[in-house]
Amino acid sequence: MSKKYKLKRLLVRRYQILAAILFILAAGLVLLPKYKKNEGVKPELFVKNAISSERYINTDLLADRLVNQDPSILLIDTRPEKEFNEFALPNAINIPLKNLLDENYIEYIDQDIYDIILYSNDSFYADQAWMIGNRLGYKNLYVLKGGLNEWFNTIISPKYPDETMPKEAFELYSFRKAAGMYFGIGVIDTKANPIEKAVAKKKTPKKVKPKPKKKKRVPEGGC
Repeated sequence: MSKKYKLKRLLVRRYQILAAILFILAAGLVLLPKYKKNEGVKPELFVKNAISSERYINTDLLADRLVNQDPSILLIDTRPEKEFNEFALPNAINIPLKNLLDENYIEYIDQDIYDIILYSNDSFYADQAWMIGNRLGYKNLYVLKGGLNEWFNTIISPKYPDETMPKEAFELYSFRKAAGMYFGIGVIDTKANPIEKAVAKKKTPKKVKPKPKKKKRVPEGGC
């Protein structure tokens, strides 16, 4: 069994697990009783959002926004801290999936100032983070389609187009090559490990002003 086939089977299995989790969440949400204090989107809207592809942003669009220093985006790396320290996209903030709802991080997700772009090595962790945020009704959440693996294949080490391809393919290649150089890497050996070899110049993460907490109403009267 080839290494490529094993990798393909592993990816298929992971997304089957993700689909099963999504189905269980959807079924559970539909059966939940309606409490007045229950927060978040309605079950039917959650399911509709979950099966939509509109939550994804591709690597070319993200690269373009980063190159143009778009101030309206906030990158959140959902991988473990160790992986984040080895390589991360410029100005990204590390919020591991398991810590997504921690008090120190929740206000970075629950805000309406930035377009939040979640990413991981592929889309697995980021998709789960998106589902949690979407269920809670958080706005402007997106997922980097294909994650860092796709970022490496398209931006860091783009494949040169075949001579039979249209002019647009060569223009896209030129953009990707220039973007890779902008991020301090450029085209590298395609046989290299994308996470170990594609070490970009890290910048200081963007400072984000969290959404202010709602003050608790002090009951009137008393002793």
